[in-house]
Amino acid sequence: MDSHCFRFESLWRLPAPPARVYAVLERAEDYPRWWPQVREVIPLGGHSTAARFRSLLPCDLVVTARGSRLDPGSGVLEARMAGDLVGWARWTLTPSGDGGTRARYEQEVVVQRPLMRRLALIARPVLRVNHAVMMRAGRRGLTAYLARDGEGV
Repeated sequence: MDSHCFRFESLWRLPAPPARVYAVLERAEDYPRWWPQVREVIPLGGHSTAARFRSLLPCDLVVTARGSRLDPGSGVLEARMAGDLVGWARWTLTPSGDGGTRARYEQEVVVQRPLMRRLALIARPVLRVNHAVMMRAGRRGLTAYLARDGEGV
């Protein structure tokens, strides 16, 4: 595997049915409302957005994401990414059996930003921890957002 390539997978259990979770996740422009590390999302039209995010490391990453598979019936949202990260990300939502949702997040990207490429060679575990912190905060934020009495959902 290329030392600049990263593959991530996270599993979230969420307290709302898949259709409701899908409705929230498909509105990327609202991510900054519930995901602290997503600093800004700008709609570009045609299922495309520009997003800026930062976790523990003191640098922002900027990507353009274009929806490549948006299938509410099967609970799949997938996007192709370009910019500081090139690759794809996918949410797959399934019922959890208790009225909630099992949300599987997968991402495969190649780091493009020069500083991050240098870090990837020597600090791969740090970059993985950085991503894990961001995902943990996202799960907590989305859980709280879904628990609100229908606010914005």
